[in-house]
Amino acid sequence: MFNHIMVGSNDIERSKRFYDAVLAVFGAPEAVRNESATGHVRLFYVHNGNTFAVSQPINDQPATGANGGTIGFKCDSPEQVKEFHDVAVAHGGKSVEDPPGLRESAMGAMHLSYVLDPDGNKLCGIYRVR
Repeated sequence: MFNHIMVGSNDIERSKRFYDAVLAVFGAPEAVRNESATGHVRLFYVHNGNTFAVSQPINDQPATGANGGTIGFKCDSPEQVKEFHDVAVAHGGKSVEDPPGLRESAMGAMHLSYVLDPDGNKLCGIYRVR
């Protein structure tokens, strides 16, 4: 269903350091850097057929996090959910909501962790218990 997900950044180099570290948890390589003819920089992380991108806003307005929006990254284990969280916080992210751990809901049991990236985009590490 999805081709890519892109978030905005007010400091592309800070975002590169953050996402290079955080997405390495999943085995993603460093970003491919792309600069448009107008000088706007975008970072593309391509891994397992998925693309996550970070861009300087092309309208030259400040990047802001989507209030109510969350980007969820599928983890392979409860340990990877915690590692995702800890690496994000160690690289300038901010832990939000409850600490990483198991949650029970009508959608079943899952391990979750939530962080904000340095620009305020909300990210989730999720592992669904089978």
